Amino acid sequence: EVQLVESGGGLVQAGGSLRLTCVVSGFTLDDYAILWFRQAPGQEREGVSCISVADDGSTYYQDSLQGRFTVSSDNFRNTVYLQMHRLEPDDADVYHCATLPRIGGKCSILDVMNREDWGPGTAVTVAS
Repeated sequence: EVQLVESGGGLVQAGGSLRLTCVVSGFTLDDYAILWFRQAPGQEREGVSCISVADDGSTYYQDSLQGRFTVSSDNFRNTVYLQMHRLEPDDADVYHCATLPRIGGKCSILDVMNREDWGPGTAVTVAS
């Protein structure tokens, strides 16, 4: 059974940092790209970052987040991380990790529409 579980969210002051963790099971990181997306209640889902271990660990970011967010993986632990620095109030959202199929899903464009499975999310709150 494919499962993804996020953790690491919380309350942080503007300018602070958080590291989100996505632990996956039922597959290996070679099988799917892993997409991070975020969504506030009543808002559209927004692609944040994506990592494709099978494609030499290629990483992709939403343009506006490049330089503040870094995605990485620990293949032995089947875990993907999202390190977030210089957090802003607009970054407050529920963050989810999701699987993107290698055929039909495009990591390079943060292909939220074609995600297959995703976790319940972890909430990030940024105090101004």
